[in-house]
Amino acid sequence: MIPAPQQRFMQQSGAPVPLIGGPMYPCSNPELVAAVSRAGAIGVVQPISLTYVHGHDYREGLRLIHRLADGHSIGFNALVEKSSRVYEQRMIRWVDIALEEGVRFFLTSLGNPRWVVDKVHAAGGVVYHDVINRRWAEKARDEGVDGLIAVNNRAGGHLGDKDPRALFDELAPLGLPLVSAGGVGNASEFVDQLAIGYAAVQLGTRFIATTECKTGEAYKEAIVTAREQDIVSTERLSGVPVSVINTPYIRRLGTKIGPIARWMFKGRKTKHWARTWYGLTGLWRLKRDQQRGGSGANEYWQAGRSVETITAIVPAGDVVRDFAAAWRATR
Repeated sequence: MIPAPQQRFMQQSGAPVPLIGGPMYPCSNPELVAAVSRAGAIGVVQPISLTYVHGHDYREGLRLIHRLADGHSIGFNALVEKSSRVYEQRMIRWVDIALEEGVRFFLTSLGNPRWVVDKVHAAGGVVYHDVINRRWAEKARDEGVDGLIAVNNRAGGHLGDKDPRALFDELAPLGLPLVSAGGVGNASEFVDQLAIGYAAVQLGTRFIATTECKTGEAYKEAIVTAREQDIVSTERLSGVPVSVINTPYIRRLGTKIGPIARWMFKGRKTKHWARTWYGLTGLWRLKRDQQRGGSGANEYWQAGRSVETITAIVPAGDVVRDFAAAWRATR
């Protein structure tokens, strides 16, 4: 018997396994997204990675992923922060094109998801929104989202401050399907998260250490060799806490932003300028790294505490099938 939350997620997403290949900048290349979906989970497109990092025309990139996924569902990640009018209009256009190309599962983050909800619901699709606590979850619920991505304190990249169990207990009374995001590196951990009551699990770090991911081999090897104690949180990459492997570069960079940046992040208007600045400097670092010979961010590597149980670089489809087999054994 499949629990009702998992059934609901699978119906909404079109995936036969309650598993999401999370959108990652810069790691979500078409081959990886498609491999996740083709194996039975749902891979999610990160549009800036698709166009800026991997060089695809946006619409043609979506079509390529659909072909590679062999008819299986894919998702789309809309970052809905209003950092600039140009960015906002570009994201609106990207969502429209994704709907035109048949995408019906959307993940939103970093802002008010209402306009995405309205567009996607009109087309018969669903929207899940990233949250780290009940306050933001209630705001997302009130804007009409269909589910929540519960980002915990074990996630890679931007992370929350609560463990998976505490975050579930805080959000479950809202009555929406919850997806656990963070800290899952093997099949046993996947099953454990579902046993808490989550409708699905979102993986990021585990899918970087796969053969289809086009990031540098040094990044993948760093994930395989790192242990949980090697993961630290720094504000110096984006202005908000980001979970990374504690490399010499991170130790030189530091983990805290300065007082001026901290003041800017507290303002309703100034925080958009601050995020834009950190976003642009992040793109500059990536381009500089690529020009130096390209290991795909060899100076800083985003990763979560799931590195503890990631022991090998394997095909993404093997990850999905291994997790699916463990899940089915519990039914």
